[in-house]
Amino acid sequence: MVRSAGVARTGSGEGERAERSPAAEAREVERLAAQVDWQAILPARAHGAAWRAQQAVKRAFDIIVAAAGLLVLLPVFAVISLAVILDSPGAVFYRWRVVGYRGRSFTGHKFRTMVPDADERKSSLLHLNEMSGPVFKMREDPRVTRLGRFLRRFSLDELPELWSVLKGDMTLVGPRPLGLGEFIDCPPSHRQKLSVRPGVTCLWQVSGRSDIREFDEWVRLDKEYIRRWSLWLDAKIFVRTLAVVFRGTGAY
Repeated sequence: MVRSAGVARTGSGEGERAERSPAAEAREVERLAAQVDWQAILPARAHGAAWRAQQAVKRAFDIIVAAAGLLVLLPVFAVISLAVILDSPGAVFYRWRVVGYRGRSFTGHKFRTMVPDADERKSSLLHLNEMSGPVFKMREDPRVTRLGRFLRRFSLDELPELWSVLKGDMTLVGPRPLGLGEFIDCPPSHRQKLSVRPGVTCLWQVSGRSDIREFDEWVRLDKEYIRRWSLWLDAKIFVRTLAVVFRGTGAY
């Protein structure tokens, strides 16, 4: 359930866990990931020394920004944690089980923005889904708490994703990860968007975020990002994300 400075709300996350058992999901994700041609979507230059050097710079920037951000934002974490506790019963953090780089599963964390039984209540709301494809999005989701709406609007719930960036499960800029159920349910070609490390923010998020209702368009933007990737593109997306988050555009 996280979101970071420079982060935007995606379809994956809290309250969106599929109704398969965790063990069954994990086995199916592993099986499907083994079938994906992860190289097919990468540009030819991805196999060169220049690409690898730029990726090393990208990783170094991730570590520096994530470490500094976690340190500087500790007081903000404390205030938000207390606010979550006072606003509604339940845990401070939501454990976010997703699929990342080349089908590798990991657990991230977000500040909890929904009622504790949000996952169990999802099935009763599926007919109100406003997003096409395997992603569930609902503008007036009754499971979101009062504080949760504020945190989501300004992407504050995703701040803990900086820890995932520091660990290497995520990067600051890259295609958003998919929930385990979303990875299973999406078309095979869509899984290729995870040929690179998933990010806290991405081209989709600065191009409309949740106002883009077609999952196919979301994936198209992710694939466009991979084809066009450069350090300069990352810098532009990062700066644009800060502006989008400040305005609270397309987040709910």
